[in-house]
Amino acid sequence: MNTARQALTLGAIALTTIMALSGCTSRNDAAPSGASASGDKITVAFVPKLQGIPYFEAMNAGGKAAADELGIEWLYQGPTTADAAAQADIVRSFIQQGVDALIVAPNDPDSMAPLLKEAADKGIKVAPADTDAPNSVREVFVNQASVEGIGEALTDSLLTAMGGKGDYAIVSCGETAANLNAWIDVQKKYTASKYPDANIVSVVYAGEDQAAATSMATDLMNANPNLTGLVGECTSSAPGVAQAVKDAGKIGTVFTTGLGTPMSMAPYLKDGSSIASILWNVQNLGYLTAWTGQQLAEGKTFAATNNVSSDLPSVEFDSASKTLLLGPALVITKDNVDTFSY
Repeated sequence: MNTARQALTLGAIALTTIMALSGCTSRNDAAPSGASASGDKITVAFVPKLQGIPYFEAMNAGGKAAADELGIEWLYQGPTTADAAAQADIVRSFIQQGVDALIVAPNDPDSMAPLLKEAADKGIKVAPADTDAPNSVREVFVNQASVEGIGEALTDSLLTAMGGKGDYAIVSCGETAANLNAWIDVQKKYTASKYPDANIVSVVYAGEDQAAATSMATDLMNANPNLTGLVGECTSSAPGVAQAVKDAGKIGTVFTTGLGTPMSMAPYLKDGSSIASILWNVQNLGYLTAWTGQQLAEGKTFAATNNVSSDLPSVEFDSASKTLLLGPALVITKDNVDTFSY
């Protein structure tokens, strides 16, 4: 990252303006002081859906790395279960602390919206990351990959293994999670249009509970003898459905895919109980989240393309939807899973 400067020259300001208007790559951290207007270190608080699971701990690791490089303070706290009320209590605590930027992966975007407004009314910059809150006062959404890209990649990976036909079911997590529901909508439409001989027979919700996902996947296989595919729609249900197939002795008969972290999915990818995991670089998503909080706290705007770091040289910003896009979805298989460390 560029080193801190105390003031921007008029020429640098003009250059930044030209770059933003022209859609050129902008570093947006040409003068990253890491300090708020009061001179204190900028505080960026991130509230995940829940803490303690590999996915959000990887985001936390990326946020910490960004904080070290940017000279800001990164605060991380989430509920121990995927509970909207418990998450709201943590958000209220950060509002009372008066953090500079508050970023949330909401369990329930609609119930979170009033709290984000409360924070904004008190001068705190607010944004969702990982999961959108489109009906809130958010200034930007830190998105991991396009909705279409994820939904279609999940469908293609599974239906390729299923021979383009057959019945499959989805084991999702939170019923109100905007990102999961958006991906499922894409999967339904894409399956109907591209794979007319395939059918989604059921969508069930296991919360963020891997054991519950395994149990539900087992019940789905028992209730649907012709079922040949399962999707785990989040990082706890992806290994959960694979475990169910393994326990049932149906590897090679019932195929699974999902959104799982590499280390949690590695044994299932290697033994064939999972075909692929569709994800993104989660640590980079955490880095982008912390960087975004700093940009908001410093009152900076986003260019069409943003050079965030050496690992994130071209993060796109869509001004119409106010979305920062980390990049395309990654397809993780038995062949490349060992290249990841989380």
